[in-house]
Amino acid sequence: MDHAKFFAAARTSLFDGQLSTHQVKGMEAILAAWRAQPFDSRWLAYMLATAYHETGNSMCTASENLNYSASGLLATFRKYFTAQQAADYARQPQRIANRAYANRMGNRSETSGDGWRYRGRGLVQITGYDNYLKYGIADNPEMALDPLKAIQILFDGMINGLFTGRKLGDYFSATATDWIGARRIVNGTDRAEEIAGYAKKFAAALEAAR
Repeated sequence: MDHAKFFAAARTSLFDGQLSTHQVKGMEAILAAWRAQPFDSRWLAYMLATAYHETGNSMCTASENLNYSASGLLATFRKYFTAQQAADYARQPQRIANRAYANRMGNRSETSGDGWRYRGRGLVQITGYDNYLKYGIADNPEMALDPLKAIQILFDGMINGLFTGRKLGDYFSATATDWIGARRIVNGTDRAEEIAGYAKKFAAALEAAR
């Protein structure tokens, strides 16, 4: 693989013509993990696209930004906040996490603090006690921000279906190429078309680098 050609193509199509050192290092680490266990390049493209989306295109591990306004809370977590509650919780990330993620994904009640403790982190933004437990880091959730651990989670979760039971092989095979449906590997249909667009651009960059 010609890395210079890959980054040249990705820089133009996905990064507005500029790549920071951190973005390059983040992608290099993912590419290095892929070289260690090469698989279908469509899988790699979709994993890169997922990391691109979940990290706000930084390609580096990140913690979930929960600093929502009242309107943002209602748009994102309408199921868990009334209009009055959204006003009361607005711009308080820890309180927001503890309420929005309470009593699900293995988390306990709002007062337990599990929502904040197990908020989204890493390259895929794993969330909830159960997901942290799968990767042996429930006792040290900050490990999800470790670059090597984050890549392990990205690969394992998407290749083996540990996030939702759906895996890359279900959508990319000898008989299937489903860029939109692949979002179900991580998060239902949320932003599926948008992420599919990113994945196709990463796939083109990988093809240009062959």
